[in-house]
Amino acid sequence: MKRTIEKHFLFSRDETQDLQKKSKRACLSEAALIRFLLRGYEPKEKPDERFYDAMRELSAIGNNIHQLSAKANSLNFIDAPMIAKEAERWHKFQADIEREFLRPGKSELKWQ
Repeated sequence: MKRTIEKHFLFSRDETQDLQKKSKRACLSEAALIRFLLRGYEPKEKPDERFYDAMRELSAIGNNIHQLSAKANSLNFIDAPMIAKEAERWHKFQADIEREFLRPGKSELKWQ
């Protein structure tokens, strides 16, 4: 999206510090944070390293299950659909964690 309109706002010192802290915690520029808020989304804070460790582990598990499913299907010796279903469950769980910790949520503000 091309942004061609420039706006200038005045903030108090406290408001400026608040905006700086919140944009840093969400890993966004101040302008990006304001654009999210205007569209009715409240960005989440960047999660700590434990989240990323869990995501790496879940990803590895999902990949392993997927590989097992492919091998079992080619050798035709275990219930490949069951393993594939389990892999899908793990990938859904991974997406749910990303949504919970990373994606901005819809704001409950009434003025929108």
